[in-house]
Amino acid sequence: MHKPAFRGATRFARVRAQLEAFSPRPGWRAWTYEFLLFGFKQGWACLFGALLLVLLLGTHYLYPADAALARYDFLVLGAVAIQIGMLAFRLENIEEAKVIFAFHVVGTVMELFKTAHGSWLYPEPSLLRIGAVPLFSGFMYAAVGSYIARVWRIFAFRFPGYPPRWTTWALAAAIYVNFFAHHWLPDIRLGLFAATGLLFWRTRVCFTVWRAERRMPLLLGWFLVALFIWFAENIGTFSKAWMYPGQEDGWEMVSPAKLGAWYLLMIISFVLVEAVHGRRKQG
Repeated sequence: MHKPAFRGATRFARVRAQLEAFSPRPGWRAWTYEFLLFGFKQGWACLFGALLLVLLLGTHYLYPADAALARYDFLVLGAVAIQIGMLAFRLENIEEAKVIFAFHVVGTVMELFKTAHGSWLYPEPSLLRIGAVPLFSGFMYAAVGSYIARVWRIFAFRFPGYPPRWTTWALAAAIYVNFFAHHWLPDIRLGLFAATGLLFWRTRVCFTVWRAERRMPLLLGWFLVALFIWFAENIGTFSKAWMYPGQEDGWEMVSPAKLGAWYLLMIISFVLVEAVHGRRKQG
């Protein structure tokens, strides 16, 4: 039986090798197989976030209202259990766990600031929290980092036309500062979008699903991921894990304007993964 030869491999590496060794007939069968394999690999990359969403929805419908342990505290313990389980069963490697930790810290700092300024709120009581922020919230940011780190490795990303590294760090820092500073200073979000387009308009993300390398504009790839996160955010608010102003009296869809915020967060996420994951390739 084939065993992954590279250090830190997860159990998925063996499954992936078996699936990639399959040889359907050329033509529509091969195209269909590649499309299904793409979906399978994307689903595997989303595993951490998908399990969190299942946890949010499951506790929304099934968690007892009179339970001795608060729902938010159960979510914290559940998220920690998912993380431990993924490492114990080698569904995730140590490098990806480092990414998750980095995102947990960055996300929790942002949560503390944003909840203090009324951007959103966590309506339920709990013990495992910092101020108004329950500790499970950091794992939602960590899920984004987990996805990017995993999909980077699974699809063997490389990035022709990638701008100088220092410019990406400067852009990411400006985006992160603006998330805080716009509460007092003018919001420079439009300028940040323009800077993003200027820096990355030539950049392509090259990825290998099966045997042939595919490519697409990196700006488009970020938008598609931001759209997916926006859908997940709607599930999160529907489960009442957190609420935006206006959702206190009943759930309503999160404004599509939030897509812009998630798009900018994708850039911060990408730069962090490039630093922690250490797997960026340029062509």
